[in-house]
Amino acid sequence: MTAQTPLIPATILTGFLGAGKSTLLRRVLTEPHGRRIAVIENEFGEENIDSEIIVSGGAEQIIQLSNGCLCCGIRDDLRATLSDLAERRAAGEIAFDQVMIETTGLADPGPIAQTFFLDPEISGRYRPDAILTLVDAKYAMGQLDTRGEARRQVGFADSLFISKADLVDEAELEALSARLRRMNPRAPQSIAAFGDVPLSKIFDVGGFNLSPDLDLEPQAPCDVHDHTHHHHHDDDVKSFVFRSDRPFHGVRFGQFMNAIVKAHGPALLRYKGVLNMAGHDHKVIFQGVHQLMSHDAGGRWGPDDRRESRLVFIGLGLPQDLIARSLRYCLV
Repeated sequence: MTAQTPLIPATILTGFLGAGKSTLLRRVLTEPHGRRIAVIENEFGEENIDSEIIVSGGAEQIIQLSNGCLCCGIRDDLRATLSDLAERRAAGEIAFDQVMIETTGLADPGPIAQTFFLDPEISGRYRPDAILTLVDAKYAMGQLDTRGEARRQVGFADSLFISKADLVDEAELEALSARLRRMNPRAPQSIAAFGDVPLSKIFDVGGFNLSPDLDLEPQAPCDVHDHTHHHHHDDDVKSFVFRSDRPFHGVRFGQFMNAIVKAHGPALLRYKGVLNMAGHDHKVIFQGVHQLMSHDAGGRWGPDDRRESRLVFIGLGLPQDLIARSLRYCLV
């Protein structure tokens, strides 16, 4: 029996126009990390990565960088590009062990993430690692006020990188950071000065791993027990956390999630949970993007573990009170 080939990790890099995606990408590609990265860009423009050799073949364009990284422009859809890269890798024509997808500044990362779950050929060869979102400290407040794409990019993020922090004062930076935390409490924030980000925050992030270590920062606002908080900047992208020491009734919880996904799937950006299910010795871990959900058995509950269910929902105008009420109904 042949050993299964490891899946190729894929990182989605997003952020509003001018947030510094290309700067970050260029920095990553020139670092001596020893990884061979295939970069998929939505468009080629003036800002494109400096190339040593350009290999044009048919509909797509592949740029071979001097450090072994590749850069190819989407000339068809993402699925076709990923499939083509995997075929050429299998045939020994090109070598890479990581994919980075740079979206356009106006892109919604949801359909890109869904590609890795919906298509069996793609999910058999690649695994999504994380959605990384760049946020421009100088212009983000205005962009978040006026542009739904910018808000969705924040909501989808597994990690948030704030660029151009040197162009704002400390109070402005803190206000932005607090707003981002309200929108997406599960994404850690880092300052990215001129694209300088530790590679440990770029690769192997595990944003799509089904892991029991659900990090809901203790200060995460909008915890839902029996009350709701209101904030300045009433963004349509909101997050809230549901916690309970009482176990969930498996059937009721499943019916509720199916119903909420059916009714609000397009508005559900990301959701994740570690669940204490009645009658189960193991933690149940689940996550979703829009209408796509997956779940898995985690480790056993230890004798010293607090058997608490924790769920975080990030979405557009979600009926928070209704969801909290319904989740309470699903408890044993």
